[in-house]
Amino acid sequence: MNIRKASEKDIPIIRALADVCFRHTYRTILSSDQMEYMMEWMYSERSLHEQICTQGHVYYLCYDKDSPIGYVSVSRESPDLFHLQKIYILPDRQGSGVGRLLFQTAVDHVRREHPVPCTMELNVNRSNPAVTFYEHMGMTRARQGDFPIGCGYFMNDYIMSIQVC
Repeated sequence: MNIRKASEKDIPIIRALADVCFRHTYRTILSSDQMEYMMEWMYSERSLHEQICTQGHVYYLCYDKDSPIGYVSVSRESPDLFHLQKIYILPDRQGSGVGRLLFQTAVDHVRREHPVPCTMELNVNRSNPAVTFYEHMGMTRARQGDFPIGCGYFMNDYIMSIQVC
């Protein structure tokens, strides 16, 4: 497996992965209407372009040979705070160490950008089984909330946190 930093030209790859990964993750958690709304909100070509080109989200793609199998995205929120925006792996590759590798890629990115201790946070749906993965990776549940995202939809999340040294 190898990981490389993504660029704007990789938007079609990110979208194709999200179409499988995000939908699989939330198939029993979100209504189909909210799923479509969130796919457009987070993964439309325009949204990904803005994330990468103007909002400072840095994406990394994980490959097994020539096949993309997952991605992670991280951004700086403030001088000492980073946000793990997204981390998704193809369903048939979950449990194989890819998530750990992508998580470590995000931590390494934060360390390169901020070589002194800081915090990395993540929003994760409270019904997402990945909560236990993040706890295994050393994150703790810092707080929770119901965050409006438009059209009457909410993200019902834990905000998880880890100190990056």
